[in-house]
Amino acid sequence: MEQYDAIIIGAGQAGVPLSKKLAQAGKKTLIIEKRYVGGTCVNDGCTPTKTWVASAKAAYDASKSAELGVNIKSYKIDMRQIKKRKDDIVLKSRNGGQKAIEGTKNLTLVFGEAAFTGKKTLLIELNEGGMLEVTADLIFINTGAKTLIPEIEGLNDIKYLTSTTILDLDYVPKHLLVVGANYIGMEFGQMFGRFGSKITMLEKAPRILSREDEDIAEAMHQILTDENIEIYTNATTLSFEKTKKGNIKAKVSIAGKEQTIKCSHVLIGVGRVPQSEALNLNKTGVKVDEKGFIKVNDKLETNVKGIYALGDVKGAPAFTHISYNDYAIVYRNLIEGENLNIKNRPVPYCMFTDPQLGRIGISEDEAKKRKIKVKVVKLPMTHVARALEVGDTRGFMKAVVDPVTKKILGAAVLGTEGGEIMTVLQMAMEGDITYDRIRYCVFAHPTYSESLNNLFLSLED
Repeated sequence: MEQYDAIIIGAGQAGVPLSKKLAQAGKKTLIIEKRYVGGTCVNDGCTPTKTWVASAKAAYDASKSAELGVNIKSYKIDMRQIKKRKDDIVLKSRNGGQKAIEGTKNLTLVFGEAAFTGKKTLLIELNEGGMLEVTADLIFINTGAKTLIPEIEGLNDIKYLTSTTILDLDYVPKHLLVVGANYIGMEFGQMFGRFGSKITMLEKAPRILSREDEDIAEAMHQILTDENIEIYTNATTLSFEKTKKGNIKAKVSIAGKEQTIKCSHVLIGVGRVPQSEALNLNKTGVKVDEKGFIKVNDKLETNVKGIYALGDVKGAPAFTHISYNDYAIVYRNLIEGENLNIKNRPVPYCMFTDPQLGRIGISEDEAKKRKIKVKVVKLPMTHVARALEVGDTRGFMKAVVDPVTKKILGAAVLGTEGGEIMTVLQMAMEGDITYDRIRYCVFAHPTYSESLNNLFLSLED
């Protein structure tokens, strides 16, 4: 058995920087990865999908260019080139991360799948063959999550797609049925709709984006339907059947009425589950919840001293930037002697549909549920000069504020560069900059952020 000071399981967005920092701090460190360096973000999530979003945006802009006086007679989707560009960017990032690990003193990278054999001992089944048994006083679990595959009759009889396998396509599906109108489903649905697929989306809930305010959900619903995307809510998928011609028949219940939808491809996007089962956590005593997510305290330590969980494997919020922040908190506490925790940290996020939906802090619905006295202000993008000039006035800005302290409690921006505009408000929240100061700030003209002046003008004292 080989002894290390620290072992990281999973080379994701927390595992990679943590392994390097621990090694640089003089600790003999091992990082174990069963697939690719970079985790979901680099290989299956942020990097590849946002690369494809850019291609889809170019197609959309070409289709709308006549409105700006630029007549493009025709354009052609080259899915092979789109995939190649995505693959090249992913490979560059993945290889860069691996090279950085391999070039770090005191740090060893092995490819294989690890499972606990004792409280702090691991047996690694190496990808190249053979077994390796290791131990360390400090162990960090960063194994992430994977697609939840629901139990639907006939699902295993068809070649369904997930958010990972769909990235292997080098052609445009004729008719893509998306099961789950959530953040992932919406990005892929709009993307492939712009590539030329017919898109049908099924959502089990009464409306899309159930975690967002109703006005946000309604506006996004309209944006997608304006692009000829079919969206059915209160929809349950009952079964799938492969036809003789190789297509798929989906039997669904929509608002209690059964009907059949014929499609060429199915994308499963109903959620994700933690990759914790293969770890044999019962050998360590580490506790998990009913869904398999690893339980941690405010400093990301499990109930077993010296074992930590970072990123998606510990549960929501499941974002790359949260995983990276997990690393920063753990490292600074252990090595730099800080006393940081995850309690009350901001959770900004952005859905990269077009337009983007950026959000930070509490929503209007959350404020009502918590019975917090707030004021809500909205500004349609039709009143934003930059949006008018660019020619895209879809969506709106929205903020939830405390009328007494004048602090911003939350914001949602559905519009072009919504994530960037939201970040301006996040920085205001971080610095306790009140809305009355923003109301009269001097912003560069004409920018989207400049219209934050107008957003708060209705809140006159």
